[in-house]
Amino acid sequence: MATVITHTAPAAAAAARKPFYRSLWGQVLLGVAIAIVLGYVAPTTAQAMRPLGDAFIRLITMVIPLVIFCTVAAGIAGMDSIKKVGRVGGKALVYFEILTSIALIIGLVVGALTQPGAGFNATPTAGDANAVAGYAGQAKAQTVTDFLLNIIPNSIVGAFAGGSILNVILVSLLIGFALSSLGSKAKPVTDVLEGLTQMIFGVVNILMRLAPIGAFGAMAFTVGRYGLSSLGPLAQLIVTLWITSALFVLIVLGTAAAIAGFSIIKFLKYIREEIVLTLSLSSSDPALPSLMRKLENLGCSKGLVGLVTPTGYIFNPDGSCIYMTLAAVFVAQATGVSLTLGNYITLLAVAALTHKGAVGIQGAAFIALVATLMVIPSIPVAGMALILGLDRFMSMCRATVNMLCNGVATLVVSRWEGELDGETLRKNLAALT
Repeated sequence: MATVITHTAPAAAAAARKPFYRSLWGQVLLGVAIAIVLGYVAPTTAQAMRPLGDAFIRLITMVIPLVIFCTVAAGIAGMDSIKKVGRVGGKALVYFEILTSIALIIGLVVGALTQPGAGFNATPTAGDANAVAGYAGQAKAQTVTDFLLNIIPNSIVGAFAGGSILNVILVSLLIGFALSSLGSKAKPVTDVLEGLTQMIFGVVNILMRLAPIGAFGAMAFTVGRYGLSSLGPLAQLIVTLWITSALFVLIVLGTAAAIAGFSIIKFLKYIREEIVLTLSLSSSDPALPSLMRKLENLGCSKGLVGLVTPTGYIFNPDGSCIYMTLAAVFVAQATGVSLTLGNYITLLAVAALTHKGAVGIQGAAFIALVATLMVIPSIPVAGMALILGLDRFMSMCRATVNMLCNGVATLVVSRWEGELDGETLRKNLAALT
């Protein structure tokens, strides 16, 4: 049974005693608050802060492939058997399918009941069609076959250079399996991987000190570019998405957490830095390395964390699923299209496939939504232009929910696998928050 990494507990306790402004999450919050004020008072200056956010995201993204490789390869090499890897992966995929299906259904039902697009009476124009044309082209280009083939990189080096998490996971799995089959002969290599892992997380710790600056730059640009007043016309959709997502986290994830033997509220408190960071950057990727390390500190094995958490970013984007079906219903309502029961069923079935097919493309959730709407001719895809301009405000929500869902998924699978008992998990959460 995995146990908590005890040497982190004193550090966590010391961090808890720090004043608010000296903690990482407190500094990130202060950066976001200053950015909102700057965006409101001096929009032009605020927009010029965008490179700060982009640079931080690129710095963290730079080390993510190595974090995944070291964690997965070393973790699998240290697992008892190859069968365990398959068993863990199978349980994770079952959990992912259940949760994404629930998220898709919830988005669809909420959209049908609250009707956020009713009375909008929008008529898509040629300009709207042009605005969405590029996304439609990408949606057509990324078929299921392409998605499966793109898992395989052109070379091992290309897996790390291309920036695709799935490429890195595939290479990591193969090397991990090879090391596991070699047994004691592979010990020198696994020792090197362990040392490399410590080094990479040391780099992550250094880069995370820049998080308040990155969060400031990203939020300043968002508020300066779009302005809080621009939310007015689409306020109902945005509020509906945020409330629905919050209830999903508290009720659906809360239920999964309770079954696994821990409190969702305590878990949210434990990863508050990652929540604030994801919200401010509108991206869950920068939170991945620190989320993985925190899950290990709770008692999950390195191999399970390395296998489930990054894979969940691909196959378990629950926040994106809620957004896709809710936004699809909104576009139909806003353009005056009455959806039949058959249309709702088709939307649900197609979204279940497209939310995976667009992985690895910039703006994946928006592209997956376009691909979904293209299947129902009565809904004008050009209507997507209504929400294109303010997609960043919604991406903040869906990215945060995606990150939370995969943290919970890792703990649930760890409990399901019997690596971690409920009492140990609760004690570790209490000690580290």
